[in-house]
Amino acid sequence: MEQEQRRLTGSFSIQDSIQSLTSSLGSQSTLLSSCTVSPAAERLRHILREEDEPTPTLFTEMDTLQHEGGEMEWKESARWVKFEEKVEEGGERWSKPHVSTLSLHSLFELRTCLQTGCILLDLEGYSLPQIVDDIIEKQVQEGLIAPELREKVSFVLLRKHRHQTKKPIHRSLADLGKPSPSNPSQCRSMNDISVTPSSDQLKNKFMKKIPRDAEASNVLIGEVDFLDKPLVAFVRLAQAATLGGLTEVPVPTRFLFVLLGPNGKAKSYNEIGRAMATLMVDDLFSDVAYKARDRDDLIAGIDEFLDEVIVLPPGEWDPKIRIEPPKKLPSADMRKSVLTLNELGQPNGNAGGGGASAEDEEMPAPHELGEELKFTGRFCGGLWLDIKRKVPWCLSDFYDGFHIQSISAVLFIYLGCITNAITFGGLLGDATDNYQGVMESFLGTALAGAVFCFFGGQPLIILSSTGPILIFEKLLYEFSINNDIDYMEIRLWIGLHSCLQCLILVATDASYIIKYMTRFTEEGFSSLISFIFISDALKKMMGTFNYYPINREFKPDYITSYKCECQAPDQVAFNTSSPLGLENISDYSMFNFTALDWSQMTKKECLRFGGSLVGKACKYVPDLAMLSFILFFGTYSMTISLKKFKSSRYFPTKCRALIADFSIIISILVFCALDYVLSLDTPKLHVPTQIKPTRPDRGWIVMPLGKNPWWMCMASFVPALLVTILIFMDQQITAVIVNRKENKLKKGCGYHLDLFWVGILMAVCSFMGLPWYVAATVISIAHIDSLRMESESSAPGEQPQFLGVREQRFTGILVFVLTGVSVFLAPVLQYIPMPVLYGVFLYMGVASLHGIQFWERMKLYLMPAKHQPDFAFLRHVPLRRVHLFTLVQIICLAVLWILKSTVAAIIFPVMILGLMVVRRMLDLIFSQHDLAWLDDILPDKDKKKKEDEKKKKEKKKAKADEHNNSDEESKRPKDSLPSVKIPLEPIKPSACCPNPSNSDPSA
Repeated sequence: MEQEQRRLTGSFSIQDSIQSLTSSLGSQSTLLSSCTVSPAAERLRHILREEDEPTPTLFTEMDTLQHEGGEMEWKESARWVKFEEKVEEGGERWSKPHVSTLSLHSLFELRTCLQTGCILLDLEGYSLPQIVDDIIEKQVQEGLIAPELREKVSFVLLRKHRHQTKKPIHRSLADLGKPSPSNPSQCRSMNDISVTPSSDQLKNKFMKKIPRDAEASNVLIGEVDFLDKPLVAFVRLAQAATLGGLTEVPVPTRFLFVLLGPNGKAKSYNEIGRAMATLMVDDLFSDVAYKARDRDDLIAGIDEFLDEVIVLPPGEWDPKIRIEPPKKLPSADMRKSVLTLNELGQPNGNAGGGGASAEDEEMPAPHELGEELKFTGRFCGGLWLDIKRKVPWCLSDFYDGFHIQSISAVLFIYLGCITNAITFGGLLGDATDNYQGVMESFLGTALAGAVFCFFGGQPLIILSSTGPILIFEKLLYEFSINNDIDYMEIRLWIGLHSCLQCLILVATDASYIIKYMTRFTEEGFSSLISFIFISDALKKMMGTFNYYPINREFKPDYITSYKCECQAPDQVAFNTSSPLGLENISDYSMFNFTALDWSQMTKKECLRFGGSLVGKACKYVPDLAMLSFILFFGTYSMTISLKKFKSSRYFPTKCRALIADFSIIISILVFCALDYVLSLDTPKLHVPTQIKPTRPDRGWIVMPLGKNPWWMCMASFVPALLVTILIFMDQQITAVIVNRKENKLKKGCGYHLDLFWVGILMAVCSFMGLPWYVAATVISIAHIDSLRMESESSAPGEQPQFLGVREQRFTGILVFVLTGVSVFLAPVLQYIPMPVLYGVFLYMGVASLHGIQFWERMKLYLMPAKHQPDFAFLRHVPLRRVHLFTLVQIICLAVLWILKSTVAAIIFPVMILGLMVVRRMLDLIFSQHDLAWLDDILPDKDKKKKEDEKKKKEKKKAKADEHNNSDEESKRPKDSLPSVKIPLEPIKPSACCPNPSNSDPSA
């Protein structure tokens, strides 16, 4: 009953406050119109500057005063880095990190506490006793406490602090029965707070969760019997100081908030302390606390916090439920933007408040590919800028690779590369009558890949053979055979012309057209390559069922009738068939068939000597197809599961990260071991064992002249154009995908430098009769994924932050060196089952679809609206328009797939250019607003949009200047907050305002 009355009283008091606020402004409409510029934002705009250095992360600890056996001590009850952790009942464990849920009443009471309490900013303090003395002196000077309470307050504030790492305090036998010291001279001698951090503090493993430059804020909450009104103090030290055993971890303290009050209001004090601690870890309020000039700045920080608070209605949620931390924390930049001049007039930034239009709400960033693709207008201008950009990183490109994560990346990409080399080498051998085979594929992959990773502009890109190049080689070989033309010689000239064309593109900065490749083109191309990987992996696995059919006719109940015997051949038939290659009759007569034991012969021996196999079990083979499928799908599933293990609840963080980094290698080793233990004859990886051309009648160098007519040298310029378009599109689209801003690459791109080396390698490989190589999209994406870096120290409950990719050349070079020496590793590699490598291919194809918006939009077709994820584009674009845009992409993808699967694949590169034309036509169907959310705005549209934004900013700035001028005319005599602030004097249950009639909110 008492609690209900207290709650009603508090609600009534808050309503009175709001009513008084409304009356002070005249009417509710006046209130709404005056909120165009928040008074708190107006004040904070002058405190927080964009050019200021970021403030340190704050670790906040709340200690409550405990009375045990006549002794007093401060006991740690909660802590914050980003989220709240409470000491559970019993005091033996921490709670799970959770979002702090505060009562609105406690925030109002905290505001009143800071209005009426003692504020000490930039205090020169280096020890806790000195700081306590300064606090008490300030309280006495302002008449907040009586001078005779000086020593009692000092005694309480200097009691020992017990943290979760320490055991409860126990008095010795000699101290039992002694009363608590009341003599002032005994207060300091009895306090036992340590001056220096204890060994428990220094060994605390929680330090790993706190950034190195972090500082502490301490909140001390307690009730005592010698005060008749609350004592409140907020202290900011001029320099952070380590105050001995005050904090759980040895972090220097910057802020101190003290609330001591009369007995009977412990719950209210505790909620005010939680409110203060939560404010201190808020990104914006912590900035205000560091830069506040006076009390009113702190009040403005609280008002801004209240302006952004979302209230959960009572009765519609369970306050006992702890809200889990979000997987991704929203940035505080949006809240801080309200404090800049450009955003003046929008009280909630671009979050949709203050009448902001829907088109301005959280608008995605414009389509920008950086300065690397600016048209210089100079000969080789882009290439020269690429070289200048990459030179400063020459050394770091190598020593950055010395990390344990690189080992996992090397092994993973190596297995993918050799599998790809064997696959394409075998297909090339079939298509070109072994002019190019597995050995050429191995050497070409090693040579081209190593040179590119050593000298290229983006060493994270992996070179490989591609499907369209394979089809071109097949058509070229058939054309050469049908027209009596030497295949290797004409191929050499095509490669030389293609090299020259690539160099011309580099010299003229032709990579500039990549700016017109929006997400529509990138996603269409990368989705096609990913689906090819997935399709090829599944096709190869289904092919094993043809080689090793399942024994569907095998009946376990009839096992007694299953047998297979070797039956001796008839002598006459044996002489006629001549199975042993014996030509003379005398040879047959000399051979003693009756001495052979046909029943003990093996299957091969029986057939060799002309015998026949008789019995139902003769055609039985183990179900190798089923085992192959288990190896295939098991490798894929285990890799996916171990990759997700990083966010698991089990094992320490480093252990989880290590398992996730080596997930692919662990999966391969596990299923290779399973195959070895079962000892079944599954298809294995076959690697050449000798370095020699696959076809005996060709050498390692192709001569440019002598076998074809002279005019073929010039005529090969035309087919070289198709190869150049293919090389250019494959290389540059992959480079755009790799260099996406989402990957947070810091060492810059090198589109022109990449294309330069791809062209040079075209010529080298043509002279040596090796396959042509270009950027492999899926393997390059897998390379980046295997080198992702995440923050090591993250707050409890906070997901590790993605820091970027480990950019270096070491892993790529080592991958291709290993590929080159794989010839000597054949005895080891022969134990790797091909289904395991197909599983790796499937994983790379599926993993490369992650993060592709097109793939997410395709899945929306199968989801009812109420089950669709909360994608940003669904908030701003009607669902039917989303489906229409996705349908256009599906049709384009289907056309590309059909072209890729037919002889028309020769024009495949031209069709990729066609995607850019289709995207241009979409401007006629969709509005620029819809395209901004579903795709990227094309550069010319982007330029127009920027001009419109510039005009809007100029108008906002003019309004801001006009508003500032009007403020100067009606400037208040006192530099204080306007009357829009909530006057809280009617709140009678407040723990911090014992005399509401005498309090002045504006003081």
